[in-house]
Amino acid sequence: MPYITVGKENSGNIDLYYEDHGAGKPVVLIHGWPLSGASWEKQVSALLGAGHRVVTYDRRGFGKSSLPTEGYNYDTLAEDLHKLVTKLDLREFALVGFSMGGGEVARYLGAYPTERVSKAVFISSISPFLLKTSDNPEGVDRAVFEAIEKAIVADRPAFLTQFFADFYNVDILGGNKLISDQAVQLSWNIAAGASPKGTLDCVSTWLTDFRKDLARIDVPTLVVHGDADRILPIAATGKRTPQFVKGSKLVVVEGGPHGILWTHAEKVNRELLAFLGQAERRSKVA
Repeated sequence: MPYITVGKENSGNIDLYYEDHGAGKPVVLIHGWPLSGASWEKQVSALLGAGHRVVTYDRRGFGKSSLPTEGYNYDTLAEDLHKLVTKLDLREFALVGFSMGGGEVARYLGAYPTERVSKAVFISSISPFLLKTSDNPEGVDRAVFEAIEKAIVADRPAFLTQFFADFYNVDILGGNKLISDQAVQLSWNIAAGASPKGTLDCVSTWLTDFRKDLARIDVPTLVVHGDADRILPIAATGKRTPQFVKGSKLVVVEGGPHGILWTHAEKVNRELLAFLGQAERRSKVA
């Protein structure tokens, strides 16, 4: 299996697991919390079928990657991404981030040169800034995140069960309507195997302010978000991200939960493939 070493912790390497398939224009898919690159199952097949080279990887602490006890901040996570695309020598590649993965997309484009990046996509993304502050009244109270941290510490497996019920809006979409019990269980299995420390540390990482990063984005950008998202409500996230990214396009998935990669895969894939087929780069944002 392919791995890239991105650091060390004491006597061991910190290795990221990645998959690199197909040919054509590269697309890098960055997964959400607390899942892995396997969560892109329905998108990988569509992208490969459309003639793209598709790269997925597991964030440190998740999936088949190493499970270090450090590095769960967006500067480090974006650096991990940079090391991967550099190792693969990717050019004219699109960055696609889901949920927490949207943070890597934002921080990468805010911190690194973008001449090799062709496009950016934010799906059910955490951006622009989740925490409610005096200059961000649309955000979420800190107490909500503190409650999540307490629940993870108290009983992480039980927390994950409730989390995925809301992730997929199982009460409405479950029972094989748009998400099967088995697909929900698969997500739980992946999440349960993640680093307990990494799972917990990422919660505070969600409070990162990406507004300046978004303002620096100088590539065509697509935002896709469900209007029934219970994890990252669209009013605080998806509808606000285009306010900071000049010229970006927002697509609202009607009835879409947080986990639209699975429940509304046909809609997501159609929008993704249509967007990736557009080639122009817009002028640099000051």
